[in-house]
Amino acid sequence: MYVCSCFGITEQQVRQHAETGACTPRQIAGACKAGTDCGSCVRKIQALLGRGACPRREALDPVVLTTAAVTTSATAAVAATAVPAPTAAEAA
Repeated sequence: MYVCSCFGITEQQVRQHAETGACTPRQIAGACKAGTDCGSCVRKIQALLGRGACPRREALDPVVLTTAAVTTSATAAVAATAVPAPTAAEAA
């Protein structure tokens, strides 16, 4: 059965994304775009996720944690190597 008519996403596809760690409607949207157009399917997605479609609901997704850590590290590295802008006194 189709959950998202805008992108042709089925219940089975939502369940497959949930099995790989997408446990919120936002994560499902990131995985397959369901819920990002008209939004009428968001409640259906919430209902599917609330019925045990997400086996990792209580555990944090390691991919999200890894991505966040890499992003934070990369941001810190860029900030540490960035050349500061000259002050008004240095510019004059």
